[in-house]
Amino acid sequence: MSRVRLVSGKFGGRFIATPPGNSTHPMSERARSAIFNMLGGEVIDAEVLDAFAGSGAVGLEALSRGAGHATFIEKHRVASKIISENINLLGVGSSSKVIATSVNNWLETADSLKFDIIFADPPYHNEQLSTVKKLMGLLKVGGCMILSNSGRGGILEETGIVVVDNRSYSNAYITLYRRDS
Repeated sequence: MSRVRLVSGKFGGRFIATPPGNSTHPMSERARSAIFNMLGGEVIDAEVLDAFAGSGAVGLEALSRGAGHATFIEKHRVASKIISENINLLGVGSSSKVIATSVNNWLETADSLKFDIIFADPPYHNEQLSTVKKLMGLLKVGGCMILSNSGRGGILEETGIVVVDNRSYSNAYITLYRRDS
């Protein structure tokens, strides 16, 4: 089983497990570090959604840096089990929730939920941009969504959502969106 290292915060330097094979693509330390540098203190006490969670590294990084709660959505059964194991390893069960289903299925019941920060890292072979666009509807006013993708889909546009930053890290394109109304 492979592992990734949490970059900073309470659990900085700790390793967590990642699912075997290529069913997920863990975000690099460099990209995670850059994302959290962009967010700064905004993550403190934030309600976080880690969609297409994989190993849960991004949501766990948010908890490590002071997020109030993280919800992890992951349809791959082995990956969602590993997220739960990583949560137990770090002792953050009271501030975490793992939902083992597809993001699209989960969205059908998530209408009233709102998040300060949404991380969306869909599979690069199936970026599900229509599903990612629906996630934007779950942002609180002033909240932000970070999309990691292959860069082939371009920038998403949605009323009340603006692009704040767009960067490239190896094969990942990171776009930071913010709800302004």
